[in-house]
Amino acid sequence: MPMLPDGTYDVIVVDAETGDDGELRIEVTISLGPHVGDVIPLRGRHVERRRGTSVAQDPYALLGVPGTLRVRDGQPVFRPETA
Repeated sequence: MPMLPDGTYDVIVVDAETGDDGELRIEVTISLGPHVGDVIPLRGRHVERRRGTSVAQDPYALLGVPGTLRVRDGQPVFRPETA
C-alpha cells in the first residue's frame, strides 16, 4: 500500500472481491485533496463492518460506494457511507 500521511480521506470503492482465502479485498480511490486519484488496496481487516451488512457474501455491493479512509499511525481503516 502506498504510504499515506495520517489523516482523513474521502474515497470511492473502485474494486471489490473475495479472495481464495475468503478475505474481502477492496481498492479505493481518493476523491479530494492532494492525493486525488491515488488507488489504495485494502484487505478485510481494514474495512469497518456495519451491522446487518452482507458484504462478505456480496463484495460487489461495495462498488461505487463512497466512504472515509482514516489513517492513524500508518494504519488505514475504511468506513463506507452505505452498504
